[in-house]
Amino acid sequence: MKKKKSYKILISKNGPYIVSGKLPLTKEIQDADNYGNPGTWTKGEKYPDSENYCLCRCGKSSNKPFCDGTHTEINFDGTETASNKKYLEQAKKILGPELDLTDAQKFCSSARFCNKGTWEHTRKSNHPKSKKIAIETACNCPSGRLIVWDKKTGASIEPKFEPSISLIQDKAEGVSGPIWVKGNIPIKSENGTKYEIRNRVTLCRCGKSSNKPFCDGAHIKTKFRDDQ
Repeated sequence: MKKKKSYKILISKNGPYIVSGKLPLTKEIQDADNYGNPGTWTKGEKYPDSENYCLCRCGKSSNKPFCDGTHTEINFDGTETASNKKYLEQAKKILGPELDLTDAQKFCSSARFCNKGTWEHTRKSNHPKSKKIAIETACNCPSGRLIVWDKKTGASIEPKFEPSISLIQDKAEGVSGPIWVKGNIPIKSENGTKYEIRNRVTLCRCGKSSNKPFCDGAHIKTKFRDDQ
């Protein structure tokens, strides 16, 4: 029997994310439509496979996305401030005729797919077009802030991801976005506690989030770029 891979992300104290289990690492481009809103996801550069690697968390490494030790020179404060409550304990529920929507705003990474009206389309989900838009926009939300649920079965409708990590590049804003963690990868806090294992979450890599380790969209305000 083939041994199951032991994937893991460990958050080091005031330091990098320590990734283990030979997790694939790629860039992923958040393309924009004609109105400047996020349209689709496009795969970008793939990094060489590595059993273990450390991803910069302070935003100041000269070898991004990898850590080069700069966090010690700048006395980076990476204190984790996010709640350890489960997603559904933090989420509000929006009811619709064929779909429901849960919304945990604290996880928002400002990806903006919801600008197409995820909430409104959920409330009109008995209309095929609205149902389609609600599902597509919620599933494109990289942080998993928004999740749609089938009203009949009660099951969540989630994109299917293999365990992997993507570095988001936000084309419309011209910035580098968060670390997109996909496929139910365990994330362990610096104090040893584990965050809820989820299909998709986004981790801060600009160092400025007020909801560490999760992204809160600060990379847009600070114009963070991983090529600088």
